[in-house]
Amino acid sequence: TEVIKELDDYFELHPLVLEDIKNLDQRPKMEDFGEYIYLALKVSKYNNKTENINSWQISIILGKNFVITFQTGKESDIFESVREKIRKNKGKIRKMGADYLVYRIIDTIVDGYFDVLEQLGYKIEVLEEELVTNPDRKTLQILHDLKKEIIKIRKSVWPLREVISNLERGESSLIKKTTRIYLREVYYHAVQIIDNVETSRDMLSEMIDIYLSSMSNKLNEIMKVLTIIATIFMPLTFLTGMYGMNFKFFPEINWYYGYLFFWIIAVVLATSMLIYFKRKKWI
Repeated sequence: TEVIKELDDYFELHPLVLEDIKNLDQRPKMEDFGEYIYLALKVSKYNNKTENINSWQISIILGKNFVITFQTGKESDIFESVREKIRKNKGKIRKMGADYLVYRIIDTIVDGYFDVLEQLGYKIEVLEEELVTNPDRKTLQILHDLKKEIIKIRKSVWPLREVISNLERGESSLIKKTTRIYLREVYYHAVQIIDNVETSRDMLSEMIDIYLSSMSNKLNEIMKVLTIIATIFMPLTFLTGMYGMNFKFFPEINWYYGYLFFWIIAVVLATSMLIYFKRKKWI
């Protein structure tokens, strides 16, 4: 807060801009205040150690001869390549104006989304194989988690495209004509990211449907086997129940071959029913 106050004293920033800088959970946007432009963007980076996506906000203030950026911590920083080019005077960053630097920052953010989507795409491919071979509840949980991540990226990228479009097509004198050409290229990249996000989201939705169908089919197979077993044992249960009655006078009770005859009847019944089910292609 003290650093922001010192910058406010020097640059005379609008109170709303100061509030937006402190608010770390807002929709990506652009506001033109004439003497400077305020940008609020979402940055995403894939963490290889935790296999999660780290997202944070970056606030950018573009003036005629200066660029101020605010971001929450540097543990997931992706702008070191930009700083390195400034330090070593590589490329056009030192030769061009402040607007070109903002373009490079936005371009780095967009490239970061490509990397995130590439990692998510690899995860989706692995899940597809697992979904076919051995799906379980853990697979479904991973699918839901990935879908949440894709939705989070989608909420960040759609407004990002609007911000880049406003910068490229706006009438602010802070953005030079030469820089607008670069911004147009970044805009096309943002559109490409949106297409990839929508494709990944549709794939995950279809994979969830496939999982539910697979689980339903597996349950149906189990129920079919249990039904066949119950059907086979139904007449056998009837026979054992009938011969288990406690009547004193029973025709076959003193028959020498009665027990053997019962088992022959039972085996013939069970075999006949299995052959019938097989011919009907129920098993």
